[in-house]
Amino acid sequence: MTSNKGESVWSGFYKKPISERQQIVAKERKLDATDIALLNKDGPLPLATADTITENVIGTFALPFSVAPYFLVNGKEYVVPMVLEEPSVVAAASNAAKMAREKGGFATKYSGSVMTGQIQIVKVTDAAMMAKKLETDKTEILAEADKYCGHLKPYGGGMKGMQARHALGPTGQMLIVEFHINVIDAMGANAVNTVMEKMAPYLEKKTGGKVRLRILTNLCLHRIVSSSAVWSKEALGGEEAVDAIMDAWAFAMADNFRRATHHKGIMNGMDAVAIATGNDWRAVEAGAHSYAALKGASITTYRRNADGDLEGSITLPLAVGTIGGSMKANPCAALGQKILGAKTSEELSGVMASVGLAQNLAALKALSTEGIQAGHMRLHARNIAASAGAKPQELDKVAEWMSANKKIDAAGAKEALAKLRSK
Repeated sequence: MTSNKGESVWSGFYKKPISERQQIVAKERKLDATDIALLNKDGPLPLATADTITENVIGTFALPFSVAPYFLVNGKEYVVPMVLEEPSVVAAASNAAKMAREKGGFATKYSGSVMTGQIQIVKVTDAAMMAKKLETDKTEILAEADKYCGHLKPYGGGMKGMQARHALGPTGQMLIVEFHINVIDAMGANAVNTVMEKMAPYLEKKTGGKVRLRILTNLCLHRIVSSSAVWSKEALGGEEAVDAIMDAWAFAMADNFRRATHHKGIMNGMDAVAIATGNDWRAVEAGAHSYAALKGASITTYRRNADGDLEGSITLPLAVGTIGGSMKANPCAALGQKILGAKTSEELSGVMASVGLAQNLAALKALSTEGIQAGHMRLHARNIAASAGAKPQELDKVAEWMSANKKIDAAGAKEALAKLRSK
């Protein structure tokens, strides 16, 4: 396809009705009637609603909606909604939560719902000197910024602080002004970004510089959540199992490459809850990994206590909310919030951190003992069997045959089905 043709085909695509967009994609990518029917398949999120959430919508995409029971957090029972496609995650988190109940479940701490917004100012003659001047004028600047936080004040939110500093980048020196805003029970991106944009002209005038970026940071160091739990050595499989888990965690502390996957496992659980409750899982990821990089260490820690049991904890920045965002637009997100029952950002953050810790403990236990592939492959075999045409009542037997014969692929599924149906 030439550039001109491509431009003509896609010109004004976003303005067209969904049905016309579908036909354009069908023609360009050779989709058939079955493909179009799949795009139009009814689901919990109506196509018309999806079209108001993002751009160029041609359909909706479904993922498994699961629940993880057994979570006891700060003495309260939770059934945790999780949306993801990866096998074993829900079962692992639930099992770790169940084992933690013996010692009281999870206990959490929360620093508050304070998000930070940044304003970048360039073309300042002496950025270091100007940063000091802005610090001197902090009271005046905060009073100006507070004018744009009126919608937050009735709920206890609003402007909490400000810092100014200078930095040297590839294009020269710059001034960075950061504002800290209590966004209460919202994730806070829209509230913070609005204040940053409102403050830009004021700071340009005050500094004589040029404002470039006006945006929140996902490394929200004033919005930290921690969760901790204790697992008895008996529940974990004895002293050797505790030793193995400690060694597995030490690997993540000592090695960057292992730490990346260590944290990926933690986020398997936390992202799933973020999606199920209508929160921005990409923001959650950005905050967690940036915090880990800043520390140069794992966001989880483990120690053996005086009784020989395993104490675990997790600490990370977590920007999630119970109001705003896509929660109202997506009925599944509202349902996820209803199932969980967390009323505040603090409560939701505590549950999510507990899920991350539970998922990490379960992963370390599996990795340091039997390995993770056994459980993964059992579920994978069921998925392949279903794709090969196995009926619900046939899935377990087909998957068992595939696993026993080490033929976990499409050919193995067909062979297992043929043998089962020939009886």
